[in-house]
Amino acid sequence: MIVKIPVTQAGIPAIEEATYRGISVNATICFTLPQCIAVAEAVERGLKRREQEGKEIATMGPVCTIMVGRLDDWLKVLADKNNVSIDPGYLEWAGVEVFKKPYRVFRGSGDRLRLLPAAFRNHMHWSEFIGGNVVISPPHSWQVRFNASDIEVRPRIDEPVRASVVEDLEKQFPDFRRAYTEYGLRVAEFDSFGPTRRTLRQFITACHDLDNLVRVFLVPEP
Repeated sequence: MIVKIPVTQAGIPAIEEATYRGISVNATICFTLPQCIAVAEAVERGLKRREQEGKEIATMGPVCTIMVGRLDDWLKVLADKNNVSIDPGYLEWAGVEVFKKPYRVFRGSGDRLRLLPAAFRNHMHWSEFIGGNVVISPPHSWQVRFNASDIEVRPRIDEPVRASVVEDLEKQFPDFRRAYTEYGLRVAEFDSFGPTRRTLRQFITACHDLDNLVRVFLVPEP
């Protein structure tokens, strides 16, 4: 069984408890390194509780979904709102680097959580993660595009994003620094982070749209 749990303040203890109960979690609505660390720690607590009680963990596969494209989207919104002038190509690398950094952190720590990129906006949200022990599950339309492309399929997960790009993003966008720094966000701040609120609002709107579609189908206009 796999259950999606949002990486919010209330979601972190739920991730630990679900893991302890033998449920493989997909921690989603995640955009930052601090959120990934909180998820990894919660998963490890849950797994260790199971191990201490002699319960099975071999078939479990917890993942943390980083919405790389939605972080890029948010920085583009901030660039417009705050009149930030930056090489537009740099904004396509923000989510890539925020994915690669926790990958480096987790590989060195021995944590048993795998990362999954989501919210594809360009081919780098696939091509830059090739070769890693990660889960890549692109939408069908993107998979068709990748299959038809001439992009070289080679390992890039260990190739760092250019330092000048990262430095400019850190300089121009406090929210990138918060996303990229281990302690850039406290758990209590997860719910108020811009991409989190923006995504939750969009998801709630989609639920209302679905309700309306069902209502129109069940009770057509006379």
